[in-house]
Amino acid sequence: MTKTKLTVRDIRLMKEKGEKITMLTAYDARFASLVDESGIDMVLVGDSLGMVVLGYESTVPVTMEEMLHHARAAKNGVRRAVLIGDLPFLSYQVDVREAIANAGRFLKEAGCDAVKLEGGEEVCATVAAITKAGIPVVGHIGLTPQTAGQLGGYKVQGQELGSAKKMLRDAKALEAAGAFALVLECIPDRLAAAITEAITIPTIGIGAGSACDGQVLVTHDLVGMFEKFVPRFVKQYANLAPQIKEAIAAFRDEVRSGAYPDAAHSFPMQDAVVQRLREES
Repeated sequence: MTKTKLTVRDIRLMKEKGEKITMLTAYDARFASLVDESGIDMVLVGDSLGMVVLGYESTVPVTMEEMLHHARAAKNGVRRAVLIGDLPFLSYQVDVREAIANAGRFLKEAGCDAVKLEGGEEVCATVAAITKAGIPVVGHIGLTPQTAGQLGGYKVQGQELGSAKKMLRDAKALEAAGAFALVLECIPDRLAAAITEAITIPTIGIGAGSACDGQVLVTHDLVGMFEKFVPRFVKQYANLAPQIKEAIAAFRDEVRSGAYPDAAHSFPMQDAVVQRLREES
């Protein structure tokens, strides 16, 4: 694994070479560092932070200021991976000029390498404008969490012929608009395979089967730190939440019993100094 800083071009070349691409989320410097040092190719500061970090019920309430705050933190932990900032709801849908400005803030203020936004043909003019401004864009189709209510909730998309054909059109349109990669979320694996074959830019799957050029997960899901629900497509490579709670409970009990801190976790003082303090007090 090279330690050389990866670029958007490197990600595109990985598809050409048949190399699988990895992407994980991070929202702070320490997690970003752990992900980056593990050789992950792209670090996404996702608006999923609204649910897994800020405690919101969905990604909709997340603001640009919240995203930039966490993106700046993540930047401090990333040395090799391509760092991507997720444009939050209503930061790019209202006006193209505003979309360019918000996308640019991720690069200027947070040090990101690219941005991600949700939507198909309806956002292609915005994608084209942002890329024309010199900002690399990752597209996102299928289940788009920012508009999940419009899609009937958090469920698999593209199972019917009509919606599958539209998704294929969306993918081709986003490629034509200048997106350098495309996230496919919660769609049938054979549809994801068809899209992956039909476009030249890399596809990054999340609940989209193994034919995609790469895979992404929310890191908190991967390590078992988000207990509210576990999507079917998530494989938990660790189950940290119970271990963390067990450690915290052990600390609580030892503090209450007086077992912590013990001598091994305290700083000694010379007897003579203690005696003088007592005499002078």
